[in-house]
Amino acid sequence: MSHLSPSILSADFAKLGEQILQIEKTGVKYLHIDVMDGMFVPNISFGAPIIRSLRPHSNLIFDVHLMVEDPDRYIDDFAEAGADIITVHAEACTHLDRVLQHIKDCGKQAGVALNPATPLSAVEYVLPKTYLVLLMGVNPGFGGQKYIPYCTEKICNLRNMIDKRKLSTLVAVDGGIKRDNLKEAADAGADILVAGSAVFNGDLQENIETLLKIMK
Repeated sequence: MSHLSPSILSADFAKLGEQILQIEKTGVKYLHIDVMDGMFVPNISFGAPIIRSLRPHSNLIFDVHLMVEDPDRYIDDFAEAGADIITVHAEACTHLDRVLQHIKDCGKQAGVALNPATPLSAVEYVLPKTYLVLLMGVNPGFGGQKYIPYCTEKICNLRNMIDKRKLSTLVAVDGGIKRDNLKEAADAGADILVAGSAVFNGDLQENIETLLKIMK
């Protein structure tokens, strides 16, 4: 069964705490937190202080997605702030294996994200020490983009790669996930589906309930 991970990048920041409590009441387990530095991606979002302020008020699994240059510099900060999963981009790491080990040494689950055009070979050798691989369905940096169709084939190929090696690594997908393609991504082999505007635009609880029904 696939899991939904609402992305707070699309939340109403004036009501962020309230909306996170609403998410918890739906039974969702994950919360996706996009950190942008204005260099690896064009936008700037938020950092460790936001996570630190939210952590005491939520039991959700905080999946912190670092869209930043040289993310190894910030691993300790985000681990201490309360991240459960720290996901870094393969494209932003000079020594990906070292960064993943740093995350694990902090007692956190390690994730690797890949941009749409980055081949799966970039994570082939680190899969055994990776809790999840996050496949971007759009070029990162902005919410509300359209899902890139070839990413579905990429999900299938990653799922096969993991299954053939009998690993427990999870497949996550982030970007462009809507009601009309959610099941397509889940059926292709995604374990975690990140959705932003599809969750937060309109009635949050109703949106989540609808998305969860589609995923079944």
